[in-house]
Amino acid sequence: MTVVEGSAFIAAPLGGMTLAQLGAKVIRFDPIGGGLDYRRWPITASGTSLFWAGMNKGKQSIQLDIRKPEGREIITALLSRPDPEAGLFLTNFPERGWLAFDELSKVRKDLIYVNVLGDRKGGSALDYTVNCAVGFTNATGPENSDHPTNYLLPAWDNITGQMAATALLAAERYRQRSGQGQIVRIALKDVALATAGHLGNISEVMINKHDRERVGNYLYGAFGRDFVSKDGHRCMIVGLTGKQWGAIQVATDTGQQFEALTQKGIHTDTEGNRFANRQEIAAVLEPWFGKHDYAFIEEKFNQASVCYGPYRSFQEMVEEDPDCSSDNPLFQSLEQPGIGSYLVPSSPIRFSESANLPSLKSPVLGEHTDQILAEELGLSGAEIGRLHDAKIVA
Repeated sequence: MTVVEGSAFIAAPLGGMTLAQLGAKVIRFDPIGGGLDYRRWPITASGTSLFWAGMNKGKQSIQLDIRKPEGREIITALLSRPDPEAGLFLTNFPERGWLAFDELSKVRKDLIYVNVLGDRKGGSALDYTVNCAVGFTNATGPENSDHPTNYLLPAWDNITGQMAATALLAAERYRQRSGQGQIVRIALKDVALATAGHLGNISEVMINKHDRERVGNYLYGAFGRDFVSKDGHRCMIVGLTGKQWGAIQVATDTGQQFEALTQKGIHTDTEGNRFANRQEIAAVLEPWFGKHDYAFIEEKFNQASVCYGPYRSFQEMVEEDPDCSSDNPLFQSLEQPGIGSYLVPSSPIRFSESANLPSLKSPVLGEHTDQILAEELGLSGAEIGRLHDAKIVA
């Protein structure tokens, strides 16, 4: 399939990249000189955006001046191609004017148009403005804090990007069966609200009449917490299932101590009981961590199949984690033009029969302009040259 993408920032570009990593031809258009996210941090010392390179792997890039009628006509022509695999548009730009679905569907009646919105009414929203509004920041942070805590991961952008790709595939399947196109709208805030509903946060308030409390670094609803070893290494352990909880007791040799707690009426047999008695459990485990170096702890945990993870910075992850290396089929070291050589992930979806694409480079801005004009639209060299001269394309 061929997807035309007009986008900025995370959700929409991530949706397009998800499809590109699965083999779709994704043509991203940007204004000449780059759009809103072309220089977004992190950047290299020379000012090249590592973010932009990360979000556009495997895409083709055309830069053109969409303020001019001829620039708009090029996008319209790409969307109106009679190819049954074309006529697919993914964007988070406002759906109005020449980019209105009603206008674009005039040139291709079975157009599929996936529009990523901030909120359901078309208002502006970002991950940080949504996250604070749906309760998660008030439930995040130290137990004794009255201040909301933001976190670095743009969760709603990432989930929305994946759902945008899913929406396009679902609409394309519907078109195959019915011959009909449609506009599909997905709002960042609706994704966050839906997730809160899926996780029980809404029903917890409405049914239990109880808001979610802060629990710091404890796992909500079972036992899990971070502990520090004798030599200062921190790790997270989780005892969600009975098997995981049993493994923790075996590795730390604390089974008798927890049996003694049971005799006192402090039960750890269910995940709910482990959460309710989390502080008593932590008081038993904490001295064990304080007596041992991390290498010993890791050995014991691996022997007992404990569910755990070390705390690492991004740099420590790159330097220490074998999963973040070319040993993992997810990654290849690629030379990205204008940036240098670094690990680039492919799609984390691994197929047994379909070919898994290798890691893909990101395009240089406008790298495929002439190729797209010639191959997709059939323009001659003279016509392409005229567009360059008129500064319609670059």
